[in-house]
Amino acid sequence: MTSTSLPGAALGSTGMHISRLGFGSWAVSGSGWRFSWGPTDDAESVAAIRHALDCGVNWIDTAAVYGLGHSEELVGKALAGLSDAERPYVFTKAGLVWDPADPQAAPRRVMKPASVRREVEDSLRRLGAEHIDLYQVHWPDTGESLAYTGGGTGAVSSNATPLEEYWQVMADLKASGKVRAIGLSNHSPEQLEAAERIAHVDVIQPPFSAVNRSAAAEIAWARAHDTGVIVYSPLQSGLLTGTFSEARVAALPADDWRAAHHDFTAGLPANLRLAEALRPVAARHGATVAETALAWVLAWPGITGAIVGARTPAQVDGWAGAGSVRLTPTDLDEIAVAITSSGAGTGPVRP
Repeated sequence: MTSTSLPGAALGSTGMHISRLGFGSWAVSGSGWRFSWGPTDDAESVAAIRHALDCGVNWIDTAAVYGLGHSEELVGKALAGLSDAERPYVFTKAGLVWDPADPQAAPRRVMKPASVRREVEDSLRRLGAEHIDLYQVHWPDTGESLAYTGGGTGAVSSNATPLEEYWQVMADLKASGKVRAIGLSNHSPEQLEAAERIAHVDVIQPPFSAVNRSAAAEIAWARAHDTGVIVYSPLQSGLLTGTFSEARVAALPADDWRAAHHDFTAGLPANLRLAEALRPVAARHGATVAETALAWVLAWPGITGAIVGARTPAQVDGWAGAGSVRLTPTDLDEIAVAITSSGAGTGPVRP
């Protein structure tokens, strides 16, 4: 699929033109692993993916580690039988390796060349694809376990693979034709600069939302280097949809990683205040709170698109119109005041 009925943008210098919203498939990956969102229904997940495509979304973001391979399998199932003209771009990631004998253990950050080459073949098989449109390094290799969804331990073991070595492997995969473009997720501006000296960083994928605004420097780096930017968690894992409350958080399944995360515990009151403050802006645009939160992200200079999850077609309907919401300077000023007064997150408060 090379065009979209939703507003779109060029993804850096990759030659791909993507819808400004993409389908994120972490939340549909099922239970039984460390960073699950709780139980899901595979048939409903496939329906959500297909509905997003019907709405004009033309790219799907996944990762090998999501559901320990299950998310990629679901994406492959959802896309099976589509013609080349109907098929969306598929973006996936490498570098988080799990122990099949202990699925609840935290995956390790591993970007050793042999491991990456094995991962890309496994991803192609699960996706039922001949090539991957965008292949990304999920986290910098530290040789350590991913301690929580917001980052790692901060430690770097002697087993860590240097960035220069693993980025060269990614460049080699691109040269081989197995992947069309290569990207870095969760890498600092300094790491991006080091990678750029080896091979162009086609795309970056940092977290970014009205709550988590800490990646502004990475986005500015990308803008200066003709690098595409697709951001993840633009709705802060659902908190900026306007559908959460303290009661709903308390009722999250025990195996939903969000139940123990700071954003849903100590940070919850501030995050809910911010979501509530978006309602007047949403009402002026005839939009949902989720669409307003996404429009704020898409208004940020340098951001090409945002990854948005959904487990049902109805959830897709709650955000699919965000690409058409145009926030005014007055809206952006109002949201900046709301961010500051809510106490939610850190970082700049206005595009």
